[in-house]
Amino acid sequence: MNRFREWLRQWWNRRVPPAPRVQLNQRQVFIVPTGTGFAFAGALLLMLLVAINYQNSLAYALAFLLGSLGLLTALHTWRNLAGLELQGLQTAPCFVGEDAVFNLALTAKGARYGIDLGWRAPLHTRTDVMRDQQARVVLSLPTTQRGWLTAPRMRVETRFPLGIWVAWSQVDLAMRTLVYPQPLDAGLPLAAARNEDDAQGVQALARGTDDYQGLEAWQRGDSLRRVDWKAWSRGQGLWVKQFSDVLGSETLLDYSQLQGDTEQRLSVLCFHVLRLEDALQLYSLQLPGQALLGPDSGAAHRDCCLSALALYGLEAA
Repeated sequence: MNRFREWLRQWWNRRVPPAPRVQLNQRQVFIVPTGTGFAFAGALLLMLLVAINYQNSLAYALAFLLGSLGLLTALHTWRNLAGLELQGLQTAPCFVGEDAVFNLALTAKGARYGIDLGWRAPLHTRTDVMRDQQARVVLSLPTTQRGWLTAPRMRVETRFPLGIWVAWSQVDLAMRTLVYPQPLDAGLPLAAARNEDDAQGVQALARGTDDYQGLEAWQRGDSLRRVDWKAWSRGQGLWVKQFSDVLGSETLLDYSQLQGDTEQRLSVLCFHVLRLEDALQLYSLQLPGQALLGPDSGAAHRDCCLSALALYGLEAA
């Protein structure tokens, strides 16, 4: 069974290679009758037998008319999916236990109706794609472990217009997202690292929280919590409040000082990274065999620390 799955995976990779953007063509779209389609075919067969038995011209005409309609519907169902372009968009990281959210964009030169998407049947996400317009779709996957989560092949199908045929394909948009450890609130010991200049009380503007120093023009990446909203409301523009800290008063988050297994330590460190960032405090992160991260604060430093925690001990991807 495993060998068959591996062969099937390789076949799909050859048929529809993984790519951030995929446009479905005639080689990548398959079409088969649905359960309703088989029932429709059975009704046509019964109608044809009745027509043959009674030599009824109206029954013949109705049977062949409905048969022609069924075959014509197959073409429309296939064309409703062929030519559809799917693109994977940027995904945001999440924490273990949360749902990883994957964003997709669908475009087509003509209108497409009743497009269903999902990882596995039954598919619960349906959208319509208007002519030369982009449709956004959000899919999610549960997370159980940290690290890179790669989205599996996605099934896309349509049963438009009558539901007696289903045209489908499976695409791999090469989407992945980073899963951070689950934050664990634990009062384990944390070391406070101080600089030698701290004994002399040297002050520095380092995104501190102690003493108010003045205002500075807002720049991209500055925390909205430091914005002087009163000045903004008076029409004076966006200014950011600056504070000072004593040099070296940052907190050192050291993996080796914690107890427990690897996942527990990483979860505790994750919680304290979020806590210190929320408190606008300087902090550093020390993981075994890795360079010291920090001291610093801000969204970029937080993301760097969380990424290091998520990928610690895992093979580089």
